[in-house]
Amino acid sequence: MTRQLPNCQRPIFGFTLVELLVVVGLVAVLIGLLLPAVQAARETARRVTCQNNLKQLGLAVQNYESANRRFPPSFVFTSTTSWSVHGRLLPFLELSSAAAKVRLDLEWHDPINLASGVQRLRIGCFVCPSDPNSETLYDAGPGEGEVRPVNYGFNAGTWFVYDPRTMRYGAGCFHPNASIKPSSITDGLSHTLCAAEVKSFQSYFRNTANPGPFIPEDPAYLNLFAGGAQFELGPNLNDNGGHVEWVDGPVHESGFTTTFRPNQIISYVHSDGRNYDIDFNSRYEGTSFTEPTYAAITARSYHADLIQSARMDGSVHSVTNSIDLNVWRALSTRDGGEPLVNDD
Repeated sequence: MTRQLPNCQRPIFGFTLVELLVVVGLVAVLIGLLLPAVQAARETARRVTCQNNLKQLGLAVQNYESANRRFPPSFVFTSTTSWSVHGRLLPFLELSSAAAKVRLDLEWHDPINLASGVQRLRIGCFVCPSDPNSETLYDAGPGEGEVRPVNYGFNAGTWFVYDPRTMRYGAGCFHPNASIKPSSITDGLSHTLCAAEVKSFQSYFRNTANPGPFIPEDPAYLNLFAGGAQFELGPNLNDNGGHVEWVDGPVHESGFTTTFRPNQIISYVHSDGRNYDIDFNSRYEGTSFTEPTYAAITARSYHADLIQSARMDGSVHSVTNSIDLNVWRALSTRDGGEPLVNDD
């Protein structure tokens, strides 16, 4: 005769509360270990995309020069503003449909150009995927409407940008109302910056007293010229008007300078009590026939401890925040004759 075990002797299968908590804890630890690795892999992928964007821009500049025997101007103006280098490169970026919408003989904000909608086009190689604001349209206000931002500025030199009285331009490679030839870059194409990363929706101020030709060594120096300036900064994203219009040629929109190292914080406490990391343009190019332009438009990125850059030969290089300042400035001059050692 078969006897049945009493209920108290039956085996019980399952987890105790303690065991369940241990399993949950182990899963949490594993997720905590894996998440940084996943985030690092994603950032690596974004950096590669950023490098490829700069490679495309560098090659487009080379192709522009092959077609025109000169590099493009930063922009050409009469009394206001006009198309950026980015707009002039469209035919050389295999973007013929976008290029067909552009009338370079008219201001970018001329009604004919605005009607084409090109200023609202997302051009993939103009934005870095690591910039959280790069997909946000900038509201430029009545008469201009919404415009796409940009994450790559072209080399305008160290500090001095342009003097309308003499038509003299800075030490870089892209200038108002002027186009240079490769032969002008006596430092060598491979030792001269073409483009570098910048942050979209950058805080800045402009149209100040003349700060003079001597390159500032201390970022705090720029605060001396805040009185009476025109401010493009504020608590709302759209208040910050630097590098928000890829179509626009002034240095604060589509350029950079090497006054300070990459990602240098330039602290300015505004009248609203907030602290801003600023750029500086002493005189918006094309808005004065007598005042020169000096600018500290810093190369910045959302990558850790570095920015990406392209040289005039089309090569792409990472530049760390700790680069020697004299080397960084030397890389932006086309004919300074500076010896370069460890220039990455």
